[in-house]
Amino acid sequence: MKIGNEHAATWVFGYGSLVSPESISWTIDRRPEFGIDVFPARLDGYGRRWNYGSIVLRGDWTHQGARIEEGVVISLGVVADEAEQCNGVVFAVTDDELAALDWRERDYRRVDVTAAVDHEAPGDLVHEVVLYVPSPDSIERYEAARDAGRAAIRQTYWDLVHDGFDSLGDDHGAMMRATPPPDVPIADIELRPRPPGSRRT
Repeated sequence: MKIGNEHAATWVFGYGSLVSPESISWTIDRRPEFGIDVFPARLDGYGRRWNYGSIVLRGDWTHQGARIEEGVVISLGVVADEAEQCNGVVFAVTDDELAALDWRERDYRRVDVTAAVDHEAPGDLVHEVVLYVPSPDSIERYEAARDAGRAAIRQTYWDLVHDGFDSLGDDHGAMMRATPPPDVPIADIELRPRPPGSRRT
């Protein structure tokens, strides 16, 4: 199914795993197509950070000879800063698909950033754009786990994000790599079973 202008209630700005059509498809059960319902974009007033501590994902890994069990999995977030800019994509979703994304990103806050986004979609295709911002609790969870040496980024997530940005061409990969580096390790994490009702991310 493709989303046309008359069906797209909302567009989402993706800046991490939501740059990858594959990752998006895990949640909305269809794969958006570049040039049709997903387009490269830039967002003013926000900077990308490795600052989200998952409310769901826990895992085991080894770092510098130490075995960590049930550690907190870290993902990308953003911080508001009028001096910064973040690149990514905008993609179209229906109301039902937005509800599914809200559940996936339930420890993020959805905010309207329509006026702050510069995108490559043609004409007046994009009307409303929203962004998922980490909740204060998720940032505190990340900071506490980091300080305790119990936080890490999944290698598979790291690769998914970088591959997604590289696929956009131009300078998108380089801009993503200018993100402040993480202050937790990147590891081969063996995920613990997810609680019932959680979605793949």
